[in-house]
Amino acid sequence: MFSFVQNYAVMEFTAKIIAQYLGGTVEGDENVVVSSVSKIESGKKGTLSFLSNFKYTHYLYTTEASIVLVNKDFKPEKPVKPVLIRVDNAYDSLAKLLQLYQQSVAQPIGVEQPSFVAQGVELKEGIYLGAFAYIARGVQLGKNVKIYPQVYIGENVKIGDNVTLYSGVKIYKECVLGNNVTIHAGTIIGSDGFGFAPQSDGTYYKIPQIGNVIIEDDVEIGANVTIDRSTMGSTVIHKGVKLDNLCHVAHNCEIGDNTVMAAQGGLAGSTIIGKNTMIGGQCGFAGHMKLPDNCKFGAKTGVSHQLNEARTYIGYPAVPQIQFFKTQIALKRLPEIIDKIDNLETEIFKLKQE
Repeated sequence: MFSFVQNYAVMEFTAKIIAQYLGGTVEGDENVVVSSVSKIESGKKGTLSFLSNFKYTHYLYTTEASIVLVNKDFKPEKPVKPVLIRVDNAYDSLAKLLQLYQQSVAQPIGVEQPSFVAQGVELKEGIYLGAFAYIARGVQLGKNVKIYPQVYIGENVKIGDNVTLYSGVKIYKECVLGNNVTIHAGTIIGSDGFGFAPQSDGTYYKIPQIGNVIIEDDVEIGANVTIDRSTMGSTVIHKGVKLDNLCHVAHNCEIGDNTVMAAQGGLAGSTIIGKNTMIGGQCGFAGHMKLPDNCKFGAKTGVSHQLNEARTYIGYPAVPQIQFFKTQIALKRLPEIIDKIDNLETEIFKLKQE
């Protein structure tokens, strides 16, 4: 049996209701109605937009959006057409509204055929199982789990409540997913770690990878991410972590609570990332390091050595941000410095001749 469950009708709220929901204040007609959202630069009548980046301020005076969320301390330089709702943080408030809006989207429920569920696996309340999905023996599923078409779930995998696995996700055997986990299309959890022992004859002997992957609550993982199972023990993605598309986490790694990693980041084996870390796109980390909490890494930073302070790092090898900027300033002067050195060498040669 397969169907859709519609949670709410199409969103249609007044400025007054939105302000009450967000704890904000209205400037203008509190009865104006919106039924959708839009970007401020392309806002249309009947939509809600937001302003949180000062670079977009000039669009506020030209947008056709009916309502715009702004920070409480924002001061317009001239009259504005849309109704303003002042909130503590416009970006955070928009996120809350989008979550409310998402609840109005139809949610699938039931089992599509053909699909395979091993004997003894219990399909609990709110389950959606898409066509061509495969659930192996010993799998434990929580409530309100959404498994889209062509998902593979291996033996003895444990999955918590409110988990969403989009098309093509592969979960290898023995892995564990907590509650409220979202994994996007094409991601692979629990593939073998890259463990090979070099032999005297130049060949490599594969080291069996007998551990698993543990993903804790409230984690979201983007598309085409790979997280390898540990050699022994567990590769662990802690609570609240967000991984962007095309990231790689090697065997025995550990990523601390509420860390975010942008696209194409990569961790070598046995690297431990601290809590509340921010990792820019294409960052790379050498193996067997334990990094402190609250670090930030700019895009394309290469971390090849142990870091012990919670700072912002940039470059390869990674250095503190201020040191990186000083180096860049010095590099710009390099041609001038070389010319001065050449002139000094010429003068010294003349003096020696005299």
